[in-house]
Amino acid sequence: MKIRERVGLTFDDVLLVPKHSAIASRKTIRTDTWLTPQIQLAIPIVSANMDTVTESEMAIAMARAGGIGILHRFMTIQQQAEMVQRVKRAESFIVEHPLTISPDTPLQDAKQIMKDSDIGGLVVTDSDKHLLGILTTRDILLAPSLDTPVERAMTPRDKLIVAHANEPLSQARATLYEHRIEKLPLVDEENHIVGLVTAQDIIKIQEHPQATKDQKGRLRVGAAIGVTPSDLSRAKACVEAEVDVLVVDVAHGHMDTVIAMVKKLKRDFPSLPVIAGNVATAEGVEDLARAGADAVKVGVGSGSICITRIVTGFGVPQLTAIAECAEAGSRLGVPIIADGGIRNSGDITKALAAGASTVMLGSLLSGTKESPGATIFRNGQNYKVVRGMASLTANIARREIERQSEIDWDEWSDVIPEGVEAVVPYRGTLHEVLHQLLGGLRSGMSYCGAATLPELVEKAEFIQITRSGQIESGVHDVTVL
Repeated sequence: MKIRERVGLTFDDVLLVPKHSAIASRKTIRTDTWLTPQIQLAIPIVSANMDTVTESEMAIAMARAGGIGILHRFMTIQQQAEMVQRVKRAESFIVEHPLTISPDTPLQDAKQIMKDSDIGGLVVTDSDKHLLGILTTRDILLAPSLDTPVERAMTPRDKLIVAHANEPLSQARATLYEHRIEKLPLVDEENHIVGLVTAQDIIKIQEHPQATKDQKGRLRVGAAIGVTPSDLSRAKACVEAEVDVLVVDVAHGHMDTVIAMVKKLKRDFPSLPVIAGNVATAEGVEDLARAGADAVKVGVGSGSICITRIVTGFGVPQLTAIAECAEAGSRLGVPIIADGGIRNSGDITKALAAGASTVMLGSLLSGTKESPGATIFRNGQNYKVVRGMASLTANIARREIERQSEIDWDEWSDVIPEGVEAVVPYRGTLHEVLHQLLGGLRSGMSYCGAATLPELVEKAEFIQITRSGQIESGVHDVTVL
């Protein structure tokens, strides 16, 4: 029998040793980091690709906060691609391909398009994309009949203020203010619509200065895929929707199928960052990095709703896994994402101090307003549903999506779940949760005099503690009010 000499440790097994600090204010501490060598984040937090955590609303909120969201894959290919598009359209310097509509479309259809796309207006064009007018929610609001064609409610071309395709953003902002308008169409010499500048987008730039954006000012977003042949089609659809990073999402990432998928993705989309996982060993990081992975997710069986270790007997305590994988990742220039086991801001600090570049949060974010999980009311308290992606219902949902049909009850017994369904307390908005988590992280960094995350790794010193030390670390010998 082979037993590793090193004892596996997790977050509760250790504390960080306080060091001399010259930091006068937590506000001076920087939390910027790298998701992959191509994508920088203002905060080291990624929302998990779980169907009760990250869909378009969460991804938009995460990117605006300076992190990033990874859309789950427990939906059809079309649905996932549409969610990518929704995030990319949420804001930008210039909307390069604004949604258009024909003038004879009924207002009812236009209203539905705006609702589905979460936008406040449509550009009206002819079949050759010549600008004919603009329709906004205000034009529809008090319409006597929604059967009316768009052309009768829109603001026509001759009453619009327009600008040239090469209009600088500063000039566009001045034009919007001068004419007190909300939308400025950009046209070429032949009156073809080529873009759109909106007042809302400019306001969002001011409201979210540290938002995670691409070169065109659009919010960044990731999408998870699996390792089946159909997942190449899923990847292609997401790439066409202009996703920023693909995540090969498998519970055990140190497998030939994952390595092969990473190689295929880097072959087909060489300029697109690819994250792969999950692994729990340095060897797993090395093999995925050699295959072309730009970052690696670390964590096997450590999630709060994961029972992989109980069902299979396999796993590595999360802090040890992070430390060993981060050492390998540092040698290879591959950032590590700590995925699982994080319950509070202290665990985030420990994970980053152990060498992770970012942390992926699931259940901690599943109770927020922006998460897609169902809300239930129990014993005077609001809760939101969360489930592991290897749970019974998640497995059945995935099979139904793959087959495009319902699964017979007989097949339910074939599933061996490695996750559970649960509820978590409703925690308010994502902004409120991140404020607490990042405040704790900055406070933690100040305890060892680290002004940046690289300094945290350099200065961090862990001390192993006993069960008595764990008890001492929490509230004790008092009655909590």
